[in-house]
Amino acid sequence: MSDGDAVTEQRLTAMPPQPERSWAERVRRFIRPRRRWCWGTKLVVTASVAWLLFVLCHLLASGRTSLWAPIELIPPPLFLVVPALLLVVAPLARPVRWRIMSLLVVTAVLGAGSSGVNYATLWYTPPPAGPGAITVAAWNTEFWDQDWRTADGDRYSPEFYGYLHKLDADVYLLTEYLYVNTQAGDMWSQRWTADLAMRIDKLAELRREFPGYQVAVSGEQITLSRFPIVGHRGLDLRPWLPSDQKEIPEALRSWPEGYTVETLRTDIDVNGTVISFYDPQIAQPPLEWRLYDAESRDVAFSKTLRREASYRAIGADVAANPHPVVLAGDLNTSPAMGIRRLLPERLIDRTPALSSLYPATYLAGTAELWRIDWLYTSPDVTVHSYELPGAERLSDHRAQRMVVSVS
Repeated sequence: MSDGDAVTEQRLTAMPPQPERSWAERVRRFIRPRRRWCWGTKLVVTASVAWLLFVLCHLLASGRTSLWAPIELIPPPLFLVVPALLLVVAPLARPVRWRIMSLLVVTAVLGAGSSGVNYATLWYTPPPAGPGAITVAAWNTEFWDQDWRTADGDRYSPEFYGYLHKLDADVYLLTEYLYVNTQAGDMWSQRWTADLAMRIDKLAELRREFPGYQVAVSGEQITLSRFPIVGHRGLDLRPWLPSDQKEIPEALRSWPEGYTVETLRTDIDVNGTVISFYDPQIAQPPLEWRLYDAESRDVAFSKTLRREASYRAIGADVAANPHPVVLAGDLNTSPAMGIRRLLPERLIDRTPALSSLYPATYLAGTAELWRIDWLYTSPDVTVHSYELPGAERLSDHRAQRMVVSVS
């Protein structure tokens, strides 16, 4: 062995072993390389991580705490729009652009179910209807035929019954079967209170407009059926309400169902098979966003409990119901709200049967915002077609029209 080889061997043996990096250091080096970040990179990384944390918090908190209720009011498309916009600027964060883009894709996937996009319409085709299929229409009428948006609030829409006839349904599930008492306050400047509700009786008109149909009513819900109604009842919320909400407000003492019922169950004999139709209108979600204020927190908590009581009343009744079930109506719940998890597992969301990629039922003038009206059925009910006709400026809700049969 030469002297050079000896020196080389001595140097190699004299070099101290490199210490292994800790797990935290490896993660830190993966997330942030040695290269110094510019302000643009910092902004993109901060926004991307913040949105990921928001989506994770939303998935964990939505529908589980009233403290998250104001945040649930965000437009559902934001769950896809925000990561899409960040993906556009992500290449500017050159040192970590691929890592940030991967993170944003994961974030978009996590929020996809809350976006309101009907992905299944791209591949799902409903089965054709057979001879035993029937047509069902569900619609929030927005205070029946009252045109409360006019200056005096006491005009009525002559097109109302014409619109119902256009829906051409065997079964109608209608809500807001009441008027607004325009003398009690201005609907534009105040929120809904019990003294604004006016009970109405339109049975004579309905029998004239829909001869041969049977009618069931409870609270603000009404069902019209061309087939025999064998039973009906409103689902009482009080077993699931806290004690301080069980008492009926003074203004509704003569009409207790206007407070205690938000869903009407109607059992209808359809060609020898009894089908239970549930006609819901769940209370609006809390709008109080000043959660730093104790009074706002209390109001949000109270409204959340009432909404949960409606869902639990439906869940308990459906669980004990042996008949096929169709639930169609105004759940006042957007795709971004997790409270729908309280519906029983027996019920199937029939959104895939819609042909629209982004179905929206809540209208603000001519703008179609997002969906708050839904269709669920038990597995033994087949949906052959499902559409959302326009409301023709009679309501701030689109109607739902579906053709169904019992399999």
